[in-house]
Amino acid sequence: MKRKTHTIDATDESLGRLAVRISILLRGKDKPDFMPNQDGGDFVQVKNIKKVRITGNKLEQKIYYHHTGYIGNLKEIPMGVVFAKNPGEVLRKTVLGMLPKNKLRAKQIKRLKTL
Repeated sequence: MKRKTHTIDATDESLGRLAVRISILLRGKDKPDFMPNQDGGDFVQVKNIKKVRITGNKLEQKIYYHHTGYIGNLKEIPMGVVFAKNPGEVLRKTVLGMLPKNKLRAKQIKRLKTL
């Protein structure tokens, strides 16, 4: 199987709509021989992520959670803090939520590169 490389410019694109396009390319749903149990997607490179459009008050109101495994250690980080530090991480988390929750997800998300 030959994997193509798609380069996407994120300037003035909505975060969710961009993530949908990326997840379709990573899964290979745009190909005629798509099968959901096989990993046939392409590589995706995204540039100008800092210029992506985030609608509403998501930068202040959306919160990312993760638990350390210890009692009472649920960590909360607002989206604005994560976006200021690394905008590619916000895109990665958004695309990760749109990929199927199975063993292929880890392989597919590795093909997403942010420039």
